[in-house]
Amino acid sequence: MWRILGGLFLGWSLGANHSANIFGTAVASGLVRFSQALWLTAAYVVLGAVMEGAKCMSTYGKLALVHADTAFILTLSTAVTMTMLTRAGVPASTSQALVGAILGWSIVEASPDFSQLTRIVLCWTLTPISASLSSAFLHRALAKLVVDRITSFSARNRFYSVAVLLTGCYAAYGLGANSVANVTGIYVTSGLLNTNVGAIIGGLSIALGVLTYSGRVMMTVGKGIVPLDPFSAMVVVFAEAVTLHLFTQIGVPVSSSQAVVGAIVGIGVAKGLQTINIRVVLKIGLGWILTPVCAGALTLAVHALLMLTGVASLNSLFAKALAFVSQLNLW
Repeated sequence: MWRILGGLFLGWSLGANHSANIFGTAVASGLVRFSQALWLTAAYVVLGAVMEGAKCMSTYGKLALVHADTAFILTLSTAVTMTMLTRAGVPASTSQALVGAILGWSIVEASPDFSQLTRIVLCWTLTPISASLSSAFLHRALAKLVVDRITSFSARNRFYSVAVLLTGCYAAYGLGANSVANVTGIYVTSGLLNTNVGAIIGGLSIALGVLTYSGRVMMTVGKGIVPLDPFSAMVVVFAEAVTLHLFTQIGVPVSSSQAVVGAIVGIGVAKGLQTINIRVVLKIGLGWILTPVCAGALTLAVHALLMLTGVASLNSLFAKALAFVSQLNLW
């Protein structure tokens, strides 16, 4: 069961990177306190993982045959990649990193099923486009149907505060339901965990990342791309939540980062292209390109290490390492 440590590390790094996608815009616009955002996100992520996480669990197992040792290596490589991108303040895609790791391993160990890859990549492309269109539509529709009819300034602020909390909880639920497959899905398909245990362990590890290490990316999402007023912040979270929920229903784990960035860009288009910080968008886009490449390269490096040491399994590798340490007489 020690192999689960790779999934726990990945869940922590996912939570640290992706919590910004839930309340980042609301915190930056002053609608929600930072601590309040963290605890609400953590609670609803666990709820979403437990209630609907099973729907996306089998997707990665269709890309390639994954054993327990392989699951540990893939999640570890993905977690290291996500942690580096979190340190750089880039909202990255865990699903892209994990697919990059799986393909890197499959190239040298087995033949990946590219028919499934085509479906996944198509969904990656549609995620930011769908979120962008949704946010642009919701921004205009809600402004006309709701906000413009509330004439009192204080009443309008109360509406923003309540609406952003509700949509944020919905988005956190969607994050848990869609993304827990990234954390423990390959452990389920490898037979090491059953679906319910995988959903609980994955949800709790994501919540831990949310609570302990999510501040840096939250500011990039909340302030870096487009200056958001309270109404726009609410629309972004709503559009992201709807996008994640739709993809969860068809069983494809997609990127909440791509959804929220697409939604923010959609707001920028609706308000005027000059409001978009192109430099930040390009930095994020470069991070998305490098994410699967880095994860795949790390996986290949681990595979090369195993080949050089001539071990048949990770248990053998750790046994050799422990034997080597014991010969050093450090105690």
